[in-house]
Amino acid sequence: MIVEPATGKSGFKTFQKVSHAVYKGNPFFRGTEASIEKMLILGPTHFHAHATVLPCVVSDRKDYVARFALIYDQYLPDYVQVAFFEAMPGLKDVLQIIRNTIKSHFPSVKKMVVGLNGHLNYGAGFLLNHFNEPPLFGLPYSQPYYPAYFEELLERKMVSFRFPMEEYAAWANAYQAKRSMPGLTVRFMNKKDIRKESAIYTLLNNKAFIHHPYWAERADAEDLELFSPFRFFLENENLVIAEYEGKPVGFYLWYPDFNQLIHSQRDFNAYDVLHYKLNNPIDTIRFTEIGIIPEFHRSPVALAMIEKALPAILKGGYRFCEGGFIFEENKNSIAFVSRILTRSMGQKPEPYREYAVYEGTL
Repeated sequence: MIVEPATGKSGFKTFQKVSHAVYKGNPFFRGTEASIEKMLILGPTHFHAHATVLPCVVSDRKDYVARFALIYDQYLPDYVQVAFFEAMPGLKDVLQIIRNTIKSHFPSVKKMVVGLNGHLNYGAGFLLNHFNEPPLFGLPYSQPYYPAYFEELLERKMVSFRFPMEEYAAWANAYQAKRSMPGLTVRFMNKKDIRKESAIYTLLNNKAFIHHPYWAERADAEDLELFSPFRFFLENENLVIAEYEGKPVGFYLWYPDFNQLIHSQRDFNAYDVLHYKLNNPIDTIRFTEIGIIPEFHRSPVALAMIEKALPAILKGGYRFCEGGFIFEENKNSIAFVSRILTRSMGQKPEPYREYAVYEGTL
């Protein structure tokens, strides 16, 4: 097989064609991550100021059968990331082809991670189950045969939890007093001042996730770019900010599962925004992430932020909630989620979707 660079606008079209061919006829795949993919592959963005992105396509001399983008981020210097991987089934030597390409372009790097798309905020992971349903917006969907291409690498698994809002709301309303703390205030973001609010989000991300697997330092402008394609969907209540004596100490990001607006492989358009605003058909929200600076771990901050968002969630008629991915090794986060759901539902929850990234040496 032959590896070719897929740079420039014409190369990006070829890069996209591979994905279209892989998921042709698949009723569950959604193309709503296309704006992020385009942003990172074509650029230029603030991310490109410290990261090199090399998109590649693989052909069998007749057809393009696979694609991947190699990303080297100076803020995550130990790894070359193999991002936006897609491939047809039954290919041989896929991993070796990727390894050889990495060694050719990044000879000094000794590790690779497959399935990390530039940064955790942009997306990560291959799906390991629930292939017969659409993914939540912002969470990956991929073919069930992908893990076999990387079976010799270390698999680092992630999980999400799904639960009905009715049971959680009943429990939360019965324990409101436990969310209070002198000096703590909780508010929604102000979209009219999105630059300032996005900068607070970035600041808290960098403080909260500094020891998280694969975390890399973020700049304000990068997260502002990330929000930009979806700005018409976001409401003030989707980002909750906790402040202690006026200082930001935590955030909670949630939003509806916008993938429920789409029933094909296309990206969002203006019609989808109008549909959402006028007749919201979505019944599920994504508990995207919650970040709290270390000094306020084991405090009421997390529950206070969730409680702040709860009336807006219930008013929206959302019946289900599903979390973003949590690495299995992140015992504290899994214990926090498990504890809340056990108390509210009366039984210990089982993970719903599973994902994985793959790590190895070069």
